[in-house]
Amino acid sequence: MLPRLFLGGLVLFALFSAADCPAASNYDYSHLKRFSEVLDMVHKDYVREVGNDELVEGALKGMLQALDPHSAFLTPEEFSEMRDATSGEFTGVGIEISSENGKIVVVTPIDDTPAKAAGVLAGDVILAVDGKPTMEMNQNEVVGLIRGPKGTQVELLILHKNAVAPVSLKIERDFIPLISVRGRFLEEGFLWLRLSRFSEKTSDELEKALADARKKTPLKGIVLDLRNNPGGLLDQAVRVSDVFLQDGLIVYMKGRNANAQREFFARRSSRDVTEPIAVLINSGSASAAEIVAGALQDRKRAVLIGERSFGKGSVQEVKPLGSFAVKLTTALYYTPDGRSIQAEGIEPDLSIPFEMPRENEGTDRFLRVREQDLSRHLENEAAPEGGREGGVAFVADQDAAHMLDRDNQLRMALQVVKSLPRIQELSWKQ
Repeated sequence: MLPRLFLGGLVLFALFSAADCPAASNYDYSHLKRFSEVLDMVHKDYVREVGNDELVEGALKGMLQALDPHSAFLTPEEFSEMRDATSGEFTGVGIEISSENGKIVVVTPIDDTPAKAAGVLAGDVILAVDGKPTMEMNQNEVVGLIRGPKGTQVELLILHKNAVAPVSLKIERDFIPLISVRGRFLEEGFLWLRLSRFSEKTSDELEKALADARKKTPLKGIVLDLRNNPGGLLDQAVRVSDVFLQDGLIVYMKGRNANAQREFFARRSSRDVTEPIAVLINSGSASAAEIVAGALQDRKRAVLIGERSFGKGSVQEVKPLGSFAVKLTTALYYTPDGRSIQAEGIEPDLSIPFEMPRENEGTDRFLRVREQDLSRHLENEAAPEGGREGGVAFVADQDAAHMLDRDNQLRMALQVVKSLPRIQELSWKQ
């Protein structure tokens, strides 16, 4: 069985035995003398007595945090929370966060959660949790404070973009179901599908949504909305891409070690979608979402509309160490044409900035925070040679009209997908 790879705000689980680790004799550990000297100094002279476990755990956290924004040392509690984030449901407020230049930034609030209802926006800076400043905390420590029993409250001190003062939001924790696919008809035959993340059931939810839609009316085109999708499981990104591709390369990975070299291909199926597609992306579209967008763009299968994506092109493996775990960046992934989007992102075919509805002027739920803005992000190098089951929620026409009226990018995507058959016909004739 292949290891499970996680991308984006989520991570990838892989179980490794001691035999997978390089022999200790391959490394020179003489430089650890400096570490032991500092350890001894702390034991002797620090203002209070500190145990070895606390010191070593802190040293490991600092070592991994210094590598890049996505590598981390995970306590048993943090490891458990990470697994909860990709299966079933967890108890919290419903936000994806990242660490950027020492600040805890909201990547995106999850749809239909307490955080979304309370007014948390993509790009918000979390200054404190229950009165505890986050300045000296890492991402996992902040997650640990935000989560808690259902029905209890957590107070977040939030700084919105362009705000002169922070606001305090008291949010009641609840179960956060990982329903990742929602949809509705924008017009007869034209289906909008919103993918909010790539969790264990995303591809199943997508296929169910498509099957439910086909029962109602023949499909003429699809708008695949990946905006503010922080990523998730690699295998789900591959399976979602495969729904829209009949064959050929989807994505490949390259790292230092041979076991990090992987290629993923589409396979023909009777359930393959052949209708025209427009894909919406923005600066909150990260990792697994970028894999799907990049594959459909490179294979000339869809038109990408919106704004440049986040630019997270790295793969993390979670390697258990007893009850603890290490989340380590082990590879970069590449689109079918050999593009590494690390710290670069994917440029849409049609660049259409989002226009905030008039009543929301002064806020920006599509704040441009990208991988390249994160401290210690991996630089892009030249491409190498070579919860509960979801479904599609079909709603009344007036709701779709309201969506289109408030979303200029969605309006453009609908017009493009309606025009694609004619454009493709003219292209073929030429």
